[in-house]
Amino acid sequence: MTTPRIIKKYPNRRLYDTEISSYITLEEVRQLVLDDEEFEVRDAKTGENLTRSVLLQIISEYEERGQPMFTTKLLSQIIRFYGDSLQGFMGGYLERSLQIFLDQQQQFRSQLSNILGQTPWSMLNDLTERNMDMWKSLQQGFLTSAANSMRHTHPDPAKAKKDPKS
Repeated sequence: MTTPRIIKKYPNRRLYDTEISSYITLEEVRQLVLDDEEFEVRDAKTGENLTRSVLLQIISEYEERGQPMFTTKLLSQIIRFYGDSLQGFMGGYLERSLQIFLDQQQQFRSQLSNILGQTPWSMLNDLTERNMDMWKSLQQGFLTSAANSMRHTHPDPAKAKKDPKS
């Protein structure tokens, strides 16, 4: 088992990634999560594990932007579990429920890919290539028509000299 990447949090709220020896932002911590990188955020002075509070801070910031994932009703229900006899059970339940949801989502994507025979990106690429081919054909047709039109309205001057009617 590899040791987690350590990020130190200083009193000025700055985060220092010890692996790359540089300060990082919350957005970069979020990217570590997205990359499935194992890490811990530790208080620089005390060594206390602050990972959960930093993750909650990231969630809070994203809840403020765009379309929130957690409704007021859902948050109220979660708060009601604090101090309840089922509080310890709730975290594991939510974690397992989310994992089942993610597994079903992956299965759905896999089935959709099998049905379509392609990923959405490859379908989009194919559509783009077809559109480009049609665009090139349209341009070629236009250029050919324009060239033919030019020949009819402006006859070749060399032919005009040879033509006895002129």
